[in-house]
Amino acid sequence: MKTYTYTEKKDTRSGFGAGLTELGRNNPNVVALCADLIGSLKMNQFIDENPERFFQIGIAEANMMGIAAGLTIGGKIPFTGTFANFSTGRVYDQIRQSIAYSGKNVKICASHAGLTLGEDGATHQILEDIGLMKMLPGMVVINPCDYNQTKAATIAIADYIGPVYLRFGRPSVPIFTPENQKFEIGKAIQLTAGTDVTIIATGHMVWEALEASKVLDAQGISAEVINIHTIKPLDASAILKSVAKTGCVVSAEEHNYYGGLGESIARVLALNAPAPQEFVATNDTFGESGTPAQLMKKYGLDSDAIVSKVLKVIARK
Repeated sequence: MKTYTYTEKKDTRSGFGAGLTELGRNNPNVVALCADLIGSLKMNQFIDENPERFFQIGIAEANMMGIAAGLTIGGKIPFTGTFANFSTGRVYDQIRQSIAYSGKNVKICASHAGLTLGEDGATHQILEDIGLMKMLPGMVVINPCDYNQTKAATIAIADYIGPVYLRFGRPSVPIFTPENQKFEIGKAIQLTAGTDVTIIATGHMVWEALEASKVLDAQGISAEVINIHTIKPLDASAILKSVAKTGCVVSAEEHNYYGGLGESIARVLALNAPAPQEFVATNDTFGESGTPAQLMKKYGLDSDAIVSKVLKVIARK
């Protein structure tokens, strides 16, 4: 079995900041907007190098989305930045009416997603944003797994014409994907090959899936791990190809199981080749205050939870 190691941990929001900085140097049409969270979104270097292409909107997220939509009319490529909760739930009407409805070329960049926002608690955590955004017609939804992939995704979405939701996080997580990788929107990445079960993960849960695969391998269970960084458009062919071989699937995401990646996978299977599926996700609940590790453990979003669901789904085959 192919194994993955890491030498460094880094937050995915810093990958966004690095990608935005590179875009600032290479694409004069890229502009950035922020809702009073420059440091949290790691936008400082872009601002230092391109002060004329940055707009501090303040704590007025709805206004930020409207301004971003307007900037696209002049050919600019706006990247908005705030917490995921404020990037979606607070401004859903503005995104729907001003951006998605007319297909505006806005990149909605959302940090501090999921439970791993941590100690700020339930009011700032969001576990329903993927569902909100994937249901908007024409919206691309991307949830990369580590620093390198977040940087690559940030750079790649500038070349895509249309609205994009880019989701990333606060905690430091292992860097295990290649530096300077090419990011392909809508293309799943098979990380390990297996024959007994398919584990499909997104975001921070990809590393947990790889850790789970090591435990399973020691138990004689061969797990195929797939990184779904793009939830919409979903790489249905990669899912079907893998599940045809393994016969069952576990989905893993830092999100409510209602409306998330798991439901998208279930739809693909139901329409094409039904197979047993188990979900690793939050169980229709809000979060709470705590360290990221504590919360991931309590809400069943770690490698142990994936192993447990794998044993359950294999028994259903």
